[in-house]
Amino acid sequence: MQTKNVIELNGIVKRFFIDQPNELEILHGIDLTVKEGEFISIVGESGSGKSTLMNIIGALDKPTEGGYILDGTDICKAKDRKLSEIRNEKIGFVFQTYNLIARSTALSNVELPMLYAGVSKAERTERAKELLKMVGMEERMDHKSDELSGGQKQRVAIARAVANDPSVILADEPTGSLDSKTGRIIMDIFHRLHEEGKTIVFITHSPELAKETERIVTLSDGMIVGEREGGAVC
Repeated sequence: MQTKNVIELNGIVKRFFIDQPNELEILHGIDLTVKEGEFISIVGESGSGKSTLMNIIGALDKPTEGGYILDGTDICKAKDRKLSEIRNEKIGFVFQTYNLIARSTALSNVELPMLYAGVSKAERTERAKELLKMVGMEERMDHKSDELSGGQKQRVAIARAVANDPSVILADEPTGSLDSKTGRIIMDIFHRLHEEGKTIVFITHSPELAKETERIVTLSDGMIVGEREGGAVC
């Protein structure tokens, strides 16, 4: 059976200050396809355009030119309300800075995307507990996020990211603020999610981490300059 494309980027151009004297073009015609269940990394130095590309893949921003289909939805034509639904239900975000609500418990943080999706209280609590157990945080579920270590926060963030069973997990430098031992724990969780069939786009500046994914896409000066197979270590 043929695997479907979850992400299709065609000729993506992103400019800022359009038609102004200081117009700035960050992305110069990006073509990228990601298949369902694939684990890919996007690597590049600072200023390569990784963050801009991540914002477009995550439907946080729209391209100036080009087309983007996410799991069958034309992102470029979607209205703001539809984009909000897509970000909540089709994309699971994992950020370097965690983006948890500081004074809420780990359990409440994981429940939040399901609350916005209209899931009942009993169902979302049960699923949040299951997800926290999956990432080894069941004993800390009643702790507020500002009482957790960086690695614990990131594990909660991963549980939150998969709460609505998204089409894509978009991880932006998820180990960037962690020591190597804790980063290893986080990478092992991503490998487990991949084994379960999750589609993961992993943005990193680390060639070593990129080698653990199935495919490495190299970005430089707003263009894809190379693609190669990774090691996909599990």
